[in-house]
Amino acid sequence: MRYVICYDISSSRRRRRVADCLDGYGDRIQESVFEAILDTRLFDRCISEIAGLIDPVEDSVAAYALCGTCDAKRVYLGLAEQSDIGGESVFIV
Repeated sequence: MRYVICYDISSSRRRRRVADCLDGYGDRIQESVFEAILDTRLFDRCISEIAGLIDPVEDSVAAYALCGTCDAKRVYLGLAEQSDIGGESVFIV
């Protein structure tokens, strides 16, 4: 399943750690927005890792699942048209 994961994190240190974590799971599409294709096990692991990195009182993270129908209706404009999000990825687990 394809996920869009975005965050608003007040601390630079925590923000960098979350970005590094998400970079291991997907592609950055904007400064605080990532897109990833993950099976349920990897998604759960990703969310668990992020939960351990944030301060739930100060930070927020949202993950949106895109069903196949929604995924097919994605629209990219500008530079996003040139990206290869969802291209072949290799995960070593």
